[in-house]
Amino acid sequence: MFKQRISFLRQPFFWWVAALLTIMAIGLAAAFVIFTRGLVVTNLTDLVPWGFWIGIDLSSIALSGGAFLLSAAVYILGIKKLQPVARTAVFMGLIGYSMAVLTLLLDIGRPDRFWHSLLYWNIHSPLWEVTMCVTLYLTVLALEVTPIVGHSDWVQSRWPGLGNRLGSVHKLAPVLAILGLGLSMLHQSSLGATYGVLKARPIWYRPGLAVLFIVSAMAAGPAMVVLASTLAGKITARARVDRSLLDMVARFIGWVLVAYLYLRFWDALSMSYTYEPGRSEGLMYLTKGPFALNFWIGEIALGIVIPMVILLNEKWRQNSRLLITALAFVVLGLVFYRWDTNMVGQLVVFNQIPQALTPQYTHYRPSLIEIAAGTAVIAYGLLAFTIGVRYLGIVDHEVVEEHEDVYVPQPAVSTD
Repeated sequence: MFKQRISFLRQPFFWWVAALLTIMAIGLAAAFVIFTRGLVVTNLTDLVPWGFWIGIDLSSIALSGGAFLLSAAVYILGIKKLQPVARTAVFMGLIGYSMAVLTLLLDIGRPDRFWHSLLYWNIHSPLWEVTMCVTLYLTVLALEVTPIVGHSDWVQSRWPGLGNRLGSVHKLAPVLAILGLGLSMLHQSSLGATYGVLKARPIWYRPGLAVLFIVSAMAAGPAMVVLASTLAGKITARARVDRSLLDMVARFIGWVLVAYLYLRFWDALSMSYTYEPGRSEGLMYLTKGPFALNFWIGEIALGIVIPMVILLNEKWRQNSRLLITALAFVVLGLVFYRWDTNMVGQLVVFNQIPQALTPQYTHYRPSLIEIAAGTAVIAYGLLAFTIGVRYLGIVDHEVVEEHEDVYVPQPAVSTD
C-alpha cells in the first residue's frame, strides 16, 4: 500500500492536479477579499468597468461554441459518426459556461443579487437576454452531460442502477440539441449585440459585431475541442482518438476561418471610409496604436491566415504538430479578438467641451488580485477537463451510445 502511494505521488497526474488546486486555492483567497471588500481592490474604474474577468468570460463562452455546433451536426443534420466528438464538445461547453458564471460572479460586485435578473425582467436590455441565455443553456448543457456521467465506467462500476437512470436522459438528446442550438446562438449573438448597441462607444456601435461573435465562435469552439482531444490522446491512453473524425472537423474549421476573415476584413475596412469621432480614433488605436500587434499578428496572422492555410491543406493537416499549432493559433486568435474588442471601446473616451469633441485615452492593467482570481477560474476549467478525461471518458471515439436505458461501454484502458 505504501509503495502504491509513493508510486502515485510520482505520477505527472498528481503534480498536475496539485498545481491546479494550488492556483485555485490562491484564487479562492483572492475571491474572498473581493467579495468582502468589493471591486475597490481591483483596477476596474467607471471608464473601464469590463476588464480581465470579462476577457475570460467572453473567451470561455466562445470556446464553448463547439457544443452547440457539433451537437447540431449530430442530432439535427444527422452526422451520427461525429457523436463521440460531440460528447467531448458538450462536456467542454459545460466547463466553459460554468467558467463564465464564475467570472461574472466576481465581476458584478454584488454576487448575492445574481438572481435579480431572473426575477425582475428587463426585456429591453441585451444583458438581460445574455443572463437568461446563460442560465437556460447551462441547464441544457448539464442535462446533455448527465448521460456522459451515467455511462462512465467510474459510475457504472459503483452505482450501475443510478448510472443507467442518468444515461436514459440520452433519449432527450435531439430535443436538447435543438434547444441548445437556439439558446447558444442567441447568446453568442447577444454578446456582440451588447457592445453593438452602445452608441456612446462609437467603435462598438455597429450591427456586425453580433455576426462576428457567432462566426468566431463557430471557428474557435470546434478548434478547442479538436485541440483538447488531440493533446489528451497524446498524453494519456485513457483518451482514445479517431484521427479521421478530428480531421473532418478540422477541415470544417478551415472553411469557417475563410468566412471569418472575409467578415473581419470588411468590418474593419468599412470603418475607415469616413471620419467619425470616437470610431476613427478607436480604429487607429486598434490597427496602428497599442493594440496593433494584437490585431495584425494575434488576430489576423496567427488567429486566421496561418491556421486557415494549414487546415485547408490535407497534407499539412495530417501532420500532428502542424495541426496542433494551427488549432492553438485559432484559440489564441479568438482570445485576442475578444480582448481587443472589449478593451478598445473603453480606452478611447470623449469629453464634451464647447464647440469641440476632444478624444482622451485612458488605460487599464489588471491588478494582482484580478489576475489571481481569474487564473483560478482557468485552473478550474483545466482541472474539470482533466477529471473528465481520466474518470468520465469524455475523449473516447470508440464509444457507442444508443437511445436505450442500458449502456455497454468499451473496455477502458487504464495505463498512464
